[in-house]
Amino acid sequence: MIHSMKKPALHARALHGPACTRDRIPRSMEWPPKRDDLEKTLLEWVPSFGLRRHMYSVESAVRGYAERHNEDPDSWGAVALFHDLDYEKYPTEDDHPYRAVDYLKEQGWPEWATRAILSHADYTGVKRESILEKVLYACDEITGLVVATALVRPDKDIKSVKVKSVKKKWKQKSFAAGVNRDDVLKGCEELGVALWEHVGFVLECMQSQAGVLELEGE
Repeated sequence: MIHSMKKPALHARALHGPACTRDRIPRSMEWPPKRDDLEKTLLEWVPSFGLRRHMYSVESAVRGYAERHNEDPDSWGAVALFHDLDYEKYPTEDDHPYRAVDYLKEQGWPEWATRAILSHADYTGVKRESILEKVLYACDEITGLVVATALVRPDKDIKSVKVKSVKKKWKQKSFAAGVNRDDVLKGCEELGVALWEHVGFVLECMQSQAGVLELEGE
């Protein structure tokens, strides 16, 4: 999730240097991680399905953008899936996303991947430069509005959700009030994509994963 608070000085543990969507990966390192390993780690860190649903939602959208940009969906997807890995256990600015980044660095994740995770929280001071970083930020908050829109439907089926439904809920500031509309707009601006084009694409990506999101209807 996006954390759009007042931006203090750069956190001492934040990463520096130019961002890129690829990095030199030692031949001995397995990248991207196996799906089974990702799922095992996810369950250990994130007991709540509500947060896991959010992480799966962001993953689905980021994977879609990876294909659009001719990047590796598994690599981008792993970053998106783990962007909130530590949030349930360590939800404060002092800990999130630094705890997850420290852990992932110990596991041998490349710097471009951990840097992208840092960049999704404005208060880390890590400027979004790579396409992946901008995609992750743009997809983060809007998935929450899409999920909320699906859950208030009588059928609770995300495949029945239309862009116009999300647009209607967007205008209702009291609906899914935790979704920061300004951050969504900023993310679209940084990515260079029109808001409702972006929403439509994210919705389509999430609909393709309705089963994983447990939003197939009742």
